[in-house]
Amino acid sequence: MPTKEYRKAKTGLAVVTLFMLFAGEAIRNLLGWEIFMGLGVLITAIYVVVIIRARHLIHWRSIPFWLAFFALFAVASVTWAYSPANTALTLWPFIEVTIGGVGIALTLPWNDFIRALGTTLRWILGASLLFELWVSVFVGHAIYPVFIDTSGDKVPAVYQWSRNLLMEGGPIQGVVGNRNQLGFIAVIALIVFSIQLAQKTVWHNWGIVWVVIAVATIGLTRSATDLIALLAVAVVALFALWLRARPATQRRPVYLTMLGLGVAGIVTISVAREQLLSLLGKGSDLTGRTEIWAAVTALAEQRPVFGWGWLSPWVPWLEPFNNLAVRSGVHYLQAHNVWLDVWMQLGYVGVIALAVAMFTLLSRSWFIAVDRPQWDLVETRPYSASSLLPLLVTVALLTQSFSESQLVVQSGWALVVILSLTVMVPTRITKALN
Repeated sequence: MPTKEYRKAKTGLAVVTLFMLFAGEAIRNLLGWEIFMGLGVLITAIYVVVIIRARHLIHWRSIPFWLAFFALFAVASVTWAYSPANTALTLWPFIEVTIGGVGIALTLPWNDFIRALGTTLRWILGASLLFELWVSVFVGHAIYPVFIDTSGDKVPAVYQWSRNLLMEGGPIQGVVGNRNQLGFIAVIALIVFSIQLAQKTVWHNWGIVWVVIAVATIGLTRSATDLIALLAVAVVALFALWLRARPATQRRPVYLTMLGLGVAGIVTISVAREQLLSLLGKGSDLTGRTEIWAAVTALAEQRPVFGWGWLSPWVPWLEPFNNLAVRSGVHYLQAHNVWLDVWMQLGYVGVIALAVAMFTLLSRSWFIAVDRPQWDLVETRPYSASSLLPLLVTVALLTQSFSESQLVVQSGWALVVILSLTVMVPTRITKALN
């Protein structure tokens, strides 16, 4: 196959894979679980072949130790799990996502990855807005996924695919069927679209249109957690740009300002917590999250070191996990906090491994964003916008991790794997910029 066609094929495969990871709910809700799972197996099989054929590209010494340890520890937990069969069942999608992330990081050049990610996110946001418009104009009422039986008693509104609220200004859920998830996708999209616009890899007017669409989507989801993530990303981006504008010998004031702002933020949250929650439209229980956190903590304390075994997401038929997070008769299948979720499932060992892996990713992403590569001694060479992407996406993931468990499943875990493998070989990014 010609090189150009092969490159397009790899990018196309990445787009399909990323769509499955970010918006697999759309396929499940429309076509059912069987087709979704079949596509997952097919894509995984393709990437297994891709990884085997590209194994010579693997930098074995650059594999993130703590990330690999966390993944292997999760798999090994089947040996001491409370329910080995259910742990094995939930490990399979975790392994699928890991294989897909490794395959993308291994075979897709950095600029091609950004292009594939941008294309995927445009499809998801565009499809979500058109879907909500179709429901409002032609359907006129809320709709449910195909696998939800609506013939019996009243089905809880949380199971609705679309709530038909676009004309009321939201909150909308898009093709993913969840406003928090759609809002977070829009936050990642805003990062990617802004970088592409700054890099001039998209037509200027077209890029502005998609930035506006991403911002509008965040607003229409009315997701407080995603607004907080967006604020964190904006603050970090401003500091990174400020540091880029300063010589390496004159950066101490910037770091002192960052420290001061961090302390001020912690004090403000501690003193004015109720007022801030009210401003964000949240009650003191954080929409029931505090009750869920208390229940998960109580269960984690029974097996604090190694946990109950991997279960992400929780299976709805297994006691006691099926009754941990019940609100208005609805059984939720996550702790709404990845650190509590991991503590319950993999104990202190899992939490420490994930924390070190994320700190490594954050620190390496930070220095890639604000420092020139050691081999580049040209001080006048302009910085690249795309070297900010690992840092900003990592900040968004970490901010969301305190209110959702997406970090270790589907798109969240895939991004962690891709970015971790990429920043461990930073020349993949820096050499792509020249």
